[in-house]
Amino acid sequence: MNVRTGALTLASLTLVGCGIQSIPRSDNAVAAAWAEVENQYQRRADLVPNLVQTVKGYASHERETLEAVVDARARATQVTITADQLTPENLQRFEEAQGQLRSALGRLLAVAENYPNLKANENFRDLQAQLEGTENRIGIARRRYIEAVQQFNDLVTVPPTSWTNSLFLKKKPRPQFTATTQGAQEAPKVNFQ
Repeated sequence: MNVRTGALTLASLTLVGCGIQSIPRSDNAVAAAWAEVENQYQRRADLVPNLVQTVKGYASHERETLEAVVDARARATQVTITADQLTPENLQRFEEAQGQLRSALGRLLAVAENYPNLKANENFRDLQAQLEGTENRIGIARRRYIEAVQQFNDLVTVPPTSWTNSLFLKKKPRPQFTATTQGAQEAPKVNFQ
């Protein structure tokens, strides 16, 4: 083996061990995790029309609440971002739209408490169970995205893989989800009076 071949072999082995493959793989994992987050939010959005129609049959005079849910769903489905467009600002806009839908659905389910016949309706119960399951799936998908982003961000910011990134790949750290509920960082106050 001549010196040139040996140098190329050594350089190849060094690059393989320093992120030239692991950073793109991790980037792909972030994209896949984000796709799953979007998939679960879409599942929730798809349940909303059926839920609204079921409630409408029992609580037609709750028009304002029903319209708020429909409007929030429309806004939530209009705010879409691809994995390549994930910036802190875009992620915040996406989360705000999803938070408005989550809040409107909460109000709708609270209204349903006033209608015993609606609560007893099998379609409503099934939709409510699917919605609760979807909210759990959203939480799991978000957690997996957070983990994928952490791993990717570690690769692009922590040596030695960060050196490879800064020299060849030039990937930027990905944004994480943040608490969007006002006061989420504070413990709730409970008062039993």
